Amino acid sequence: MKYADLIAKMTLEEKCSLLSGEGNFTTKSVKRLNIPGMFLSDGPHGLRKQAGAADHLGLNASLPATCCPTAATMANSWDPELGEELGKMLGEEAKAQGVSVLLGPGLNMKRSPLCGRNFEYFSEDPYLAGKMAAAYIRGIQSQGVAACPKHFAANSQETLRMHSDSVVDQRTFREIYLTGFEIAVKEGHPQSIMSAYNRINGKYANEDKELLRDILVDQWGFDGFVVTDWGGSNDRAEGLKCGNALEMPATGGNSDRELVAAVKAGTLSEDVIDQRLDEYLNVLFATVIPEDAPKEFDVDAHHATARKAAESTIVLLKNEDSILPLKAGTSVAVIGDFAQTPRYQGAGSSMVNPTKLDCALSVIKSGSGLKLVGFEPGFIRHGGADEAKKNTAVELAKNAEIVLMYMGLDEISESEGLDRKHMKIHQNQVDVLEAVAKVNPNVVVVLSGGAPIEAPWLDSCKAVVHGYLGGQAGAGAVVDVLTGKVNPSGKLAETWAMKYEDTPAYRHFPGTEATAEYREGLYIGYRYYQTAQVPVRFPFGYGLSYTTFAYADLRADDKSVTFTVTNTGSVPGAEIAQVYVSRKGGVVFRPEQELKGFVKVFLNPGECKTVTVELDDKAFRYFNVKTGKFEVESGDYEIRVGASCADIRLTATVAVKGTDAPAPYDLSKLPSYCSGKVSDVGDTEFEYLLGRPIPPAKWDRSAPLGMNDTFSQLFYAKRWIGRLVYAILTHLKNKAEAKGTPDLNILFIYNMPFRGVAKMMGGAFDMDMSAALVEIFNGHFFKGVGHLLSARSRMNKAKKATDLALAQAGNVKGEN
Repeated sequence: MKYADLIAKMTLEEKCSLLSGEGNFTTKSVKRLNIPGMFLSDGPHGLRKQAGAADHLGLNASLPATCCPTAATMANSWDPELGEELGKMLGEEAKAQGVSVLLGPGLNMKRSPLCGRNFEYFSEDPYLAGKMAAAYIRGIQSQGVAACPKHFAANSQETLRMHSDSVVDQRTFREIYLTGFEIAVKEGHPQSIMSAYNRINGKYANEDKELLRDILVDQWGFDGFVVTDWGGSNDRAEGLKCGNALEMPATGGNSDRELVAAVKAGTLSEDVIDQRLDEYLNVLFATVIPEDAPKEFDVDAHHATARKAAESTIVLLKNEDSILPLKAGTSVAVIGDFAQTPRYQGAGSSMVNPTKLDCALSVIKSGSGLKLVGFEPGFIRHGGADEAKKNTAVELAKNAEIVLMYMGLDEISESEGLDRKHMKIHQNQVDVLEAVAKVNPNVVVVLSGGAPIEAPWLDSCKAVVHGYLGGQAGAGAVVDVLTGKVNPSGKLAETWAMKYEDTPAYRHFPGTEATAEYREGLYIGYRYYQTAQVPVRFPFGYGLSYTTFAYADLRADDKSVTFTVTNTGSVPGAEIAQVYVSRKGGVVFRPEQELKGFVKVFLNPGECKTVTVELDDKAFRYFNVKTGKFEVESGDYEIRVGASCADIRLTATVAVKGTDAPAPYDLSKLPSYCSGKVSDVGDTEFEYLLGRPIPPAKWDRSAPLGMNDTFSQLFYAKRWIGRLVYAILTHLKNKAEAKGTPDLNILFIYNMPFRGVAKMMGGAFDMDMSAALVEIFNGHFFKGVGHLLSARSRMNKAKKATDLALAQAGNVKGEN
């Protein structure tokens, strides 16, 4: 241990005190030993350090910071170098605001397009997500600030996220849900990582030794510390044993006393506490912000970097008759509420208070070169018919050469704490689009949103420009694409299905009670659509340009792929060339093809470049459930190079020598997985893939409620008080959603286990008091109230004893 001598000077109480928060985002100090506290802050796409009272959901105002494009947006750039540059900027701002740990990036897999937090995650593909995350981490940590990738792992839904059990087979778990984290850890070397709320195959992620020690530390070489998601600790001592070091947020010292008691009872070794503390101290001292560090950053320069990032992410989805780019002097009618009030980020703990904010309408008016004939909102932002707004928009559209129709997902559609209910945008937006197109067919749709949507309305417009959630400078970047100042080069990092019912997890997302069954296995995103031959609206890796590119001269072996790309058009542009690997037959089922490399290359008209893409250890491997490790199957593999997963331009065959591992399956028992047609896998086949019985998906309504059951389950509580609490919470939740603004506090409580009361109230409750609350909900009102009062008395006495022990060790009372 690096800090063994320092740790030896601490009392047991002091050691335990350092392993949990002092506040919502701060950790404790030990002044007599010159051990400082640490400040952690949200920030996947910008810093969210709150100026006043801190909360974990982004409800209270935060200090101004640069709001960058979200991860879902940045992934469309396919540009790790740009991601590293953005990470460096985030780290610089974190250091300026005294933040030691930046809680990001997020790189959970997009199992379903309906996950409410998909805007915070990079991709449906683990290779692309991992490469982008590693770049962010390198950039952030170049500034002496620790990155904290999250949420580790298999956190694919917001519904019941603190309770749900992700039921997933080991091969899928390792190849899909862990590979992105593996790349991020091995290539980015993060100093911390955040464990997920959910269970994975029955174990809480924060209490999974195989995940947090065997895989993360022993196999991947992680040498930082693990922090819980906020309120994500279940059994504090068990989490510590399995690899978690820091519990957040503060529990008023209650969790610290649990650890002290466990050591004194002999159920937890003090050596484990020392080891976790050493992991934490190693990062703490490495990320101390120097007193002379700049307290400000260049707001204008950072805004320019955010705009540069946004420009590289914009995806041109349609450009009929080459209507874009628009020439200077073109008269335009701007329609759509999003042109005036931009959607540029999602809601929840990632919400940034921007230093500046571009608005499309203002940018068009000032210096775009376009002639604005007028603006009309056209529709009510959060849905609902308004014929007057629609009719006014239609009249305006008659007076312009081009209609710029700003559409998208509203705030309630994408937020931490709730999943989307469908893949549609509000029908009133579509109604306005179709009405406008009847009087002026030259409609260019500008989309905002962090996830795919159904687009049956595509025939009502000639072009679609998607800015995703482009951050504070995104609106200006989109206008530069519309006018041709920027040639769009973004490509989709996720597939757009024709309709939600076509998605592979349609029947099993989200898990609405005890479990979330990952019956689709490996087949998420393009892996499913291409293997099962399901038509899509836009394929993974797709994006148009104002120029064209040709591919030639492919040379490939099992180590690298080399080819040439030529700009065959008339304007400069960047092409994202993608390398996929395919293998037919063999002892394991596989998707049709899988992304194993990519490169973004900028070319002037007529320019040709030869590029090489390295094939790493992940290019040909699969996880063998019999050997318990990654293996390679001998044989011929097809290397495919293309402009998207559906636009393959070059192919070559390479011979690969494998590891000669035994076949892991009897493929005759896995017909759905062999064909890729996994939209409706039966119990018998899924059980064989799992290698164990399928756990019950439903709550046992006849059993008493337990500490890990949730407030949303109070509808079947034994007595009226529990059902009353449920009715109140449900009313408040529905009322907020009807207004179009999610109440994140209510959503959090609604999906929170009862133990969360002890973890999220700053020490006002402990676990015994939470247990008494459950007793009340189970129908034992007076008995539960008695236990609640006695538990509170015990907690207060224990707190005083801990204060005294810390004071006797030389600390100031109250530092615990």
